[in-house]
Amino acid sequence: MAVTLAASIGMMPKAQIAVLASGSGTLLHAILEADLTPALVVADRPCRALDVAAEHGVAAELVERTEWGPSFDRAAYSEQLVKVLRAHSVDLVVMAGFGTVVPALPTAFPGRVLNTHPALLPAFKGWHAVRDALALGVKVTGTTVHVATAEVDDGPILAQEAVPVLPGDTEETLHERIKQVERRLYPATIRQFLGDNEAIEAIEANQETPRT
Repeated sequence: MAVTLAASIGMMPKAQIAVLASGSGTLLHAILEADLTPALVVADRPCRALDVAAEHGVAAELVERTEWGPSFDRAAYSEQLVKVLRAHSVDLVVMAGFGTVVPALPTAFPGRVLNTHPALLPAFKGWHAVRDALALGVKVTGTTVHVATAEVDDGPILAQEAVPVLPGDTEETLHERIKQVERRLYPATIRQFLGDNEAIEAIEANQETPRT
């Protein structure tokens, strides 16, 4: 009986996890505190997340994005990033505040890229989810952990948790409360994804071709 690529993750003795980050490394720290030690941390710019990796003895690489304007060669950057991940035999890619959109990742690692978003998807997709929720006047927003696809903020949802919008909330105060939930929910969902075959069956419909 053939074993699907997604199901095989849950059967591995120790999956090789790569965490992609761009900022302070608070999500990375939460993942480490949950005893989910990555094999690799990758950043697209010099940032605190690289220091967090070093402090925990985790291999880290800077795949630096040097261009932020219209001339940015996304395809070339994507190829470079995928090459680094494959060189480390990565099984699962965990996006943790990575500031560069890389549509090629879900193609290179089908069903094996996880992301978190500060809203209850499919509501409020995009970079300004918290701001958009406040502007619309919703009473409840939240955070979503999902399998990433080539379409930004799309893909099968693995976990969600609501966060109330309080009177007087600003974008900063609301986002901070969402992040507090995210730091707990994301590591727990990663662990379930790796160890619970029922949890990962949800993404198999989105996966058509195993990686070879």
